[in-house]
Amino acid sequence: MARPTISIIDEMNGISRKVRDFLTFGVIVGNRAFFPDILAKQGRKDIIQTLQEMGHALVILDENEGTFGTVQTHQDARKCADLFKNNREKIDGIIVTLPNFGDEKAIANAIRWANLDVPILIQAEPDTITEMNVGKRRDSFCGKISVCANLTQYGIPFTLTTFHSCSVKSVVFKEDIQDFVAICRIVNGLRGARIGAIGARPAAFNTVRYSEKLLEMAGISVETIDLSEIIGRVETLEAPDQINQRMEYIKSYVTVSDDAPTDKLEKIARLSLILEQWIEEYELDAIAFQCWTAIEEYLGIAPCATLSMLSNKLIPAACEVDVTGALSMLALELASGKAAAILDWNNNYGDDPDKVVVFHCSNLPADILLKPRLDSHFSDSFANKSGFGTISGRIAEGPLTFTRISTDDAAGVINFYAGEGQFTNDDLETFGGYGVIEIPNLQDLLQTICLAGFEHHVAVTRGNVVYAIKEALTKYLDFMIYFQASFTEE
Repeated sequence: MARPTISIIDEMNGISRKVRDFLTFGVIVGNRAFFPDILAKQGRKDIIQTLQEMGHALVILDENEGTFGTVQTHQDARKCADLFKNNREKIDGIIVTLPNFGDEKAIANAIRWANLDVPILIQAEPDTITEMNVGKRRDSFCGKISVCANLTQYGIPFTLTTFHSCSVKSVVFKEDIQDFVAICRIVNGLRGARIGAIGARPAAFNTVRYSEKLLEMAGISVETIDLSEIIGRVETLEAPDQINQRMEYIKSYVTVSDDAPTDKLEKIARLSLILEQWIEEYELDAIAFQCWTAIEEYLGIAPCATLSMLSNKLIPAACEVDVTGALSMLALELASGKAAAILDWNNNYGDDPDKVVVFHCSNLPADILLKPRLDSHFSDSFANKSGFGTISGRIAEGPLTFTRISTDDAAGVINFYAGEGQFTNDDLETFGGYGVIEIPNLQDLLQTICLAGFEHHVAVTRGNVVYAIKEALTKYLDFMIYFQASFTEE
């Protein structure tokens, strides 16, 4: 429903995606007989004003419906449910606001009958201590508990605000809305997601095996194509103007040395164009690519730069046909609105138990790197410069969120871990794309990864969005969480 769409930008830049900052919410304003209607009337105006000021659109009962457009009767619930159903394709999430106690049954019925299966946020307006008389007392604090109890009885998941009661005009509520936006993007983006798998898993990488059937049961489809078909399309592509434009774009994307082999650069451009054509044709949200060694040996280049450019344009591209790695990247991208990368948990950092060296050859998006440059695999460990096409550079310091989604075939579940950390500027001289991450309780995380059989790959993105990841994956998608780490600077 709310899955990001692919759009043509121009011939040089090719396809690109923007994660939406502004969503459409179905809004239910609770009300209840005996409690002051005037509070509900003002509450409706306040939630509309707050959401519109933040740039969001609303689907809400007209003020002339029922009592000031609130939901408190059986008939109100029916009208609200019908309104939401008629706008099913627009609504990304539902917000329930309680200016007074609210009728919990009417609210729960409206949500049940609408049957949208989107995230739900419950907010209660706080009382003012000096206004606790009959005409001004809200009791929303108590009403929220009743609404949540009803939704629980109905088997409908929901999200809570940071504080049990908070004003819709408050800073904390606006921050809750920002988190809720991320949750809605993740849930709606992963439901119906389409992941492209290009080529066979490298033989040595049993670690990235996954259950396509478990993903399909969760509404996530995998579209496959043989690597030989991609190579064939690359070699027979006849589009000289587009190829030249893409070569120029690559030179503007990262540093390319003057002595870079032109024939290799042209093949990278060709591969980039072919992959984008395939992504558009099958409406893919992310891809996982057979990055070695066949493409180096038979096409003569590394695919890393092409994958990097896709990830940088918010089309996650994982290497080593790591399909659930690509899915992990997609979840993080939807949460943060920023590019995600796939990395190896690779090395200890000296004897510091909470720091780790992360690495790839690499296909890292340029936006997370300092001085990214077009390079070769391990100083061109392949013959005849057939490893040319990697992206090298150090990851810039700053906060990050990491996650790893995996399938547990034996248990029949999709599981994950998630956490926050910090890219540091600790001294490190090495090759490829790399960085140092500090994570609280890292050793506990590593124990979990090993004992639960998680892959050696992890997805990362800029910013602190672990709450949205956990809330979306556990509560609305029913994935099983194994570990969560939060990072707080001293």
